[in-house]
Amino acid sequence: MDDSNQNQSSSGGHQPERRARQRIKVKIPIEFFAPGSDVPIRGATSDLSEIGCYIETMFPFPIGTTLEMSLQIDGTLLAVGRVVTCDPQVGNGIEFARMLTEDLEELRAYVAAQQAE
Repeated sequence: MDDSNQNQSSSGGHQPERRARQRIKVKIPIEFFAPGSDVPIRGATSDLSEIGCYIETMFPFPIGTTLEMSLQIDGTLLAVGRVVTCDPQVGNGIEFARMLTEDLEELRAYVAAQQAE
């Protein structure tokens, strides 16, 4: 077996990172719409990557729910996200399913700049 797959930490027993892209801890204003609703829900991310984010909410959506959303970075980025994790009374992990190319490029630049700090 390849040693690169054994990503265990000896400091405190932290779980290895399982995400395809590392997320940054950042609060970005976000607005999203539940399926079948035209009333926006406003909140903030607790972390963000170029492929997804985590939204803290007392009333999380079930896994598989599709959400139309906008993130306020420098401008407004539009995305369609899919709920991939549901933590009761905590929040949802969201994977971006669709985003305009220019919005994705802006998101990538923002994440890279935050990681460089």
